[in-house]
Amino acid sequence: MPSQLGITLKQVRLQQHLSQATVATGICAQSMLSAIENGKYTPNATLLMRLCQRLKISLDQLSLAENFTISDLEQINDRLAKLCNHHRYTDLREFLLTDAVQARLTTDVQLAAYYYYLGITDFQLGHLTDAQQQFQLALASAPAQHRTTLSRLCRMSLALIHASRQQSNASEEAMTQAVTQLKTAPYEANLNSLFYLAAVSHLKLNHLTAATQWLKRGISFATDHDSHYMLANDYHLLAVIASRSEQIDQQRTAQATEHVLTTLFHESIYDRLD
Repeated sequence: MPSQLGITLKQVRLQQHLSQATVATGICAQSMLSAIENGKYTPNATLLMRLCQRLKISLDQLSLAENFTISDLEQINDRLAKLCNHHRYTDLREFLLTDAVQARLTTDVQLAAYYYYLGITDFQLGHLTDAQQQFQLALASAPAQHRTTLSRLCRMSLALIHASRQQSNASEEAMTQAVTQLKTAPYEANLNSLFYLAAVSHLKLNHLTAATQWLKRGISFATDHDSHYMLANDYHLLAVIASRSEQIDQQRTAQATEHVLTTLFHESIYDRLD
């Protein structure tokens, strides 16, 4: 039976209409890629990262499974989605600040989404203080009676900002708030991003074990809901963590790294969400 890792890599490859031979060229034998996709071989960290790079799986530029709407006008939402999906953050910020867009913000939900996207653009452009303010405005604008996917993403984004500043306690607190009562929340694919963002936050804090634990929870959360969204990114980041662990411990061999990955990618050990 193919492993979840193999299934995910195959799905990403097919989504891009790429053959096994095209993906494998210059990286590994096509037969090895076939073995990986069919769960007969677990790639080591270096091989997995090279495959992820070939498949254009990113660690720092993510697209939501489904974008939030900021207007009743479809052309505004469509333009937003296009700029987001192509990671054109400078253009996105300019678009959001136009009078035409701001004039069409008619509900609290739209306003919260608007500030969320401004926060994303500021973060990606390196303006951490501005990004923090935008995410806080998004939370202040959101309906207060329940936790939404958007409000959870805002809190986890704040955790990432705190981690970027090496503010460990504040980051941990924001992570906890982001996933509080998540088990009983209606499932949306965008929720898969929470675990990845938490892992990236821990990686910035050099908490490699905690980052790994969050990724394992994220993989379990996604597969429990029959979703592949973010799994490729999760596996890529696991490989990065395994590689970094090897650099920290110079005595670790490539064989040991492969054993770590085999353990991480074995579905039976994934933790269930508490």
